[in-house]
Amino acid sequence: MEPGGGLRERKKAATRRALHEAAVALTLEHGLDRVTVEAIADAAMVSRRTFSNYFGGKEQALLYDDRCQMDRLVGMVRARPETDSAWQALTAAAVELCADLGDPERLARMRAMRRHPSLLSEQIALFAATEADLAEAVAARLPDPDPLRARLMAAAYMAALRVASHRWLEEHPDIPLTDEVTAALATMAEPFESGPPEPGPPRSSPSGSGSFE
Repeated sequence: MEPGGGLRERKKAATRRALHEAAVALTLEHGLDRVTVEAIADAAMVSRRTFSNYFGGKEQALLYDDRCQMDRLVGMVRARPETDSAWQALTAAAVELCADLGDPERLARMRAMRRHPSLLSEQIALFAATEADLAEAVAARLPDPDPLRARLMAAAYMAALRVASHRWLEEHPDIPLTDEVTAALATMAEPFESGPPEPGPPRSSPSGSGSFE
């Protein structure tokens, strides 16, 4: 999340934002393969060394806004009232975040840009970090500590958000994104809102090996 502290922090945030916006503009115009770190730094009017102080590569610069949005999402979940269940907190945070997102045309353009193969590892790392942070926030709201349940809930939540955003862009761009997200999360909610299942007797695989294969 971008800092809102002193002058130095605000300048650093402005530089980081300028590099991100330069990376986006150049990628949309030329394609990611033809964009260099030097070109991004030049467009943002900073040195190559300054770029390296903020990002490890052009992919990180391009996905900076995604990281900010994921940080916001985790912060919103943590800020929900203590009376919210874990899934209620997750749903309310998603609706609040989606209400702030841009129009379908802009998001469709950004989505197409992010399909580049070289972005995949950065996206995976971002989603994994977000899932871990969400799992920690979820665990704090569960009646009984259950790291597995918290991690499964966070993973299911992120999957529901991805499916909802894809459906919205590809099938229902004429309706509010919040409607698609709310429907997806409501569909996913039942196993998590009904409480953990009662433990049953251990089961072995047909072969007796205990393997998933």
